Formats: sequence, C-alpha cells, structure tokens
Amino acid sequence: MRDVLVAIIVFGSLPVIFFRPYVGILVFAWLGYMNPHRLSFGFAHDFPFAFVVGLTTLVAILFSNERKRFPLTPLTVLWLLFVVWMGITTIYAFYPDPALIQYEKVLKIQLMSFVAILLITTPERLRMFIWVIVLSLGYFGVKGGVFTVLTAGNYHVWGPPGTFVEGNNEIALALLMVLPLMQYLRLTSASKWVRWGLLIAMGVCAFSIVGSQSRGALVGGLAMAFFLWMKSKHKLATGVFLVILVPLLLTFMPDQWRDRMRTIESYNEDASAVSRLQTWQMALNLANDQPLGGGFEMWTERTFERYSTDKRDPHDAHSIYFKVLGEHGWIGFTLFALIGLFAWRTGTWITKRCDRDPRMRWLSDLARMTQVSLAAYAAGGAFLGLSYFDLFWNLVAILVIGKMLAQQEFARVEPAGADKRDRFAYQGTPAPR
Repeated sequence: MRDVLVAIIVFGSLPVIFFRPYVGILVFAWLGYMNPHRLSFGFAHDFPFAFVVGLTTLVAILFSNERKRFPLTPLTVLWLLFVVWMGITTIYAFYPDPALIQYEKVLKIQLMSFVAILLITTPERLRMFIWVIVLSLGYFGVKGGVFTVLTAGNYHVWGPPGTFVEGNNEIALALLMVLPLMQYLRLTSASKWVRWGLLIAMGVCAFSIVGSQSRGALVGGLAMAFFLWMKSKHKLATGVFLVILVPLLLTFMPDQWRDRMRTIESYNEDASAVSRLQTWQMALNLANDQPLGGGFEMWTERTFERYSTDKRDPHDAHSIYFKVLGEHGWIGFTLFALIGLFAWRTGTWITKRCDRDPRMRWLSDLARMTQVSLAAYAAGGAFLGLSYFDLFWNLVAILVIGKMLAQQEFARVEPAGADKRDRFAYQGTPAPR
C-alpha cells in the first residue's frame, strides 16, 4: 500500500511539475529528506523516483517561459569552483571508478540546489520549500522523540535506512539543523495553532536528538542552543524555554546516556575517539603530500597503510572538515570553508538590511535562523562526515535566494538613484547616524 501511495503522489505530480517547474524542487526535497520510498517494502523501495522527478524538472525548465537568473556573487562563484574542483580531484582520484560514482551522487545534489536558486523566486515558494524540509525531517524527529520518551531513553534513535541520515549521529545533526527552521516558521506563522504545534514539535525533536545518544549531537546541540539564544529577538523568552528544556532532557535520560556523554572529557581513553583522531591525522598527512587529495572513496586500508600510523582500522573521517581535506586537498578544504563563511556573511547582509523594514522582517528572521542551522552544522559536523549532505547546501541556497528577494524588493520600492540613507527614510524608518 505504501508503494502504491508513493507512486501515485510522485507520478501524479509530474504533469504539475511540467507546467510549474518549482513544484519539482518541492517533490525532490520531499523524496530526498523523508525518503518515503525507503519506508516501503515493495517495488517502490529501490525505484529511482528522485531521478524521474529531477529529470522532469530539468525538462520543464527548458519549456518554461518564466524568467530565470542565477546570481554570480562571491558565494555562488566559490560554490561553482568547489563543484568543478571536486570533478578535477575525481579525475585524479586514488580509486577513480568508485570516486566517479560518488561524484555523480554529489553532483545531483549540487545541481538540484542550483536549480532551486533558479526556480524559488518568490517568498511563497521559499516558504513552501522550508515547510517541505521541516515536515520531512521533522517526521523522524517527532517519531524518534516519542520513541525516546516511551522507552525512557534506553535505546538509540536511528534515521531512515539507506539515506544520508541513517545513523544515529547523522539523524541527530539533521534535526539540530532543522530546529532553527522550525523556529523561523513559528515566528512568522499567523496561526496560533501552527505556532503551538511547532513549539511542541521542537521539544519532541529535542528528545529525539538526545535519544540518538550521539556525542557529536551534544556538542552541536550546545552550539545550536547558544546561537539560537544569541540570534533571538526575544532573548528572555528563548532563554526561559532553553533553561526549562535542557535540564529536563538531561535529567530524563538514563545513567548509561550520561556515562557515554562523559567520555567526551576522557576522549584519549575512548577507542572510537582515538581512532577518529588518527584518521584526521591521516587526512592531514595525505593533504600535505597530495595537492589534489585522494578523491572520493579513498578511505581504504591501502591509503591508511601509506599515510596513517594506525593501519588496522580504516574508516571514514567522521568530520566534514577532514573528509573534504582528505578527499580534495587544501584547495578543496579552503573552498569548502569559504563557502560556509560567505554563507554566514550573506545571512548577516540580509539581517542588517531587512531588520528595519516590517515588510522584510520575515527575511531577517529567516537569515538569523539559517545562521543558527549553519552553526549547528559547523559544530556537530566536526565529528560527522556529512560534507555533502543536502541540507547544508540547501541552507546555502536559501540564503542566496533570500538575498535575491531582498535586492528585488529594495529595487522595487526605492526611488531611482536613492542612496542608503534615502532608503531608510523612504521606508519611514529613521536613517542610521
């Protein structure tokens, strides 16, 4: 029954996508984040629904008369360079065949993120896009939170199988990144029922995050909570909410959870942590020796024998930073880091320029909460290898779209030749001194 339902929804959406290509982005995001076909047990489980939707969207773009513009900003140029650089490192990868397969997967994510920038051209579309992300991942957050409460936190919360967020660490980080987007929707919703529903969902998702028993999620959660308070306009209310929620979570979880979290302090005695540090050293040694890095899928026993002191346990870097460093060298790492930095600065640009205009304040709220999501990714991702996770690149796309919408609105309402001081005066707000 699930197979039939997913097939009906996806194939039923194709005609709509053909006439309204932006719907393809929404359906593709739903398939990518919720993976409803992976929750079935029949023909739909391995059917390439995302490929069908993506291809239909690309064809629809060719026939669409809607104006499309891809902004060439420092952020998007860096992003394009990073995609090209990954292609170069794939050509010279240690293991070209598996590297090419992985590059194709990564390229699909990047391509659809670029397509989102082309098609998400209105506030309504952007809001729908965020709702799809929140509902898709929030489903697993609420489900996992209820499971954690019912089992008193004695079992791990896992993500949907066969996806980027299958592991307990990965689903925890994804939920940390989604919580600020929930807060944005809560702040901007006109319905009190929606606001209360989102607030409850955020609390339940918090139980799911601690229920993952991920130490990286604890670090990312602390960073997310701090920046959520810092970026909040209502610091007192946010602070009270966090002061109530955090102790509740910590006291609810069993002793085994607290014992596991305490191993962060004695990481040098934990076999997993020591192995991770040795892998990071291996990635550093490789990047210093190979300007192009090792390429995708280079985390093998042969690579460890050459660059690591620990040759017994080859595994992934478990860090967004060292994963990119090992696979794409220092140039790739620099591009990746600059993308994160410029994305943050884009959020700051939006906040500064939209905060004073009531009509644009929703964009300011979105930029702030997206920055909180980026902070969670930067902190939690230090211990997880989700460098190519859809959500990070979609967050970057959201900021690029947000800046475009702000610029379009300012161009529409500003008199020709108005300078910065004129703009604030025109909006009825005193110009800054």
